[in-house]
Amino acid sequence: MLFQIQSYLKFLWHSKNEHAVHSPFVFSLLTKCFYDKKPKPEYAILKKYRKTLLENKNFIEVTDFGAGSKVFKSNRRQISKIAQTAGISPKRAELLFRVTNYFQPSTILEIGTSLGLATSALALGNPKAKVVTIEGCPNTANVAQNQLVEFDCNNVENVISEFESFLISENIQATNYNLIYFDGNHSKKATLEYFDLLLSTIDNDSVWIFDDIHWSEDMEEAWEIIKNHPKVKVTIDTFQWGFVFFRREQPKEHFIIRA
Repeated sequence: MLFQIQSYLKFLWHSKNEHAVHSPFVFSLLTKCFYDKKPKPEYAILKKYRKTLLENKNFIEVTDFGAGSKVFKSNRRQISKIAQTAGISPKRAELLFRVTNYFQPSTILEIGTSLGLATSALALGNPKAKVVTIEGCPNTANVAQNQLVEFDCNNVENVISEFESFLISENIQATNYNLIYFDGNHSKKATLEYFDLLLSTIDNDSVWIFDDIHWSEDMEEAWEIIKNHPKVKVTIDTFQWGFVFFRREQPKEHFIIRA
């Protein structure tokens, strides 16, 4: 916790808003998407999706995977408690919806479904997109799948698999993902492995979002390695999320933005 507080204070010291941004691409993203305060009808759906989970008092057996997804433990947890502590916040869900709606990706990959709170934001952001979401715990994935069906998120394919196994076994070299949301394993080793495995799927307009880039010293190290990769052109650090863009026409720039 102390590390995260110190990291946040550093973030506040260095962060800027749209007035300090001279990149037209990033300025447009901030003003038309990040800072868009207009109400959206989809926000009500996201709110109701969350509310039904918070009211669900059923228990499920949850499998938590450790480093490399090889070590795990199982415990019974109440769905409402999972919704309170795991997954995306209401504010971040709305931002994820806006980002998806802004870029209109046709193919989306989410690493780490949990109860589908972020998945619903991705699916509603572009109902015409194909959303593939991966979850290692079958019981959690089942709850998410039922929720997504109930809320007519019919463009989602739920995959139950250990993350790395899926990325290695699938023919991802033949796939382009226009948007990838990384929220599965918040360790340096796993984050960099997923980054390397998925590089073959990018195109010029791909958008990658990494969750919890300041979660630990290891995650901050992973974020610095990602920023410095030669294929990465633009990054935006919003403290909780790190946005990565591969636009070849852009000069290499890194932004720290309050969002």
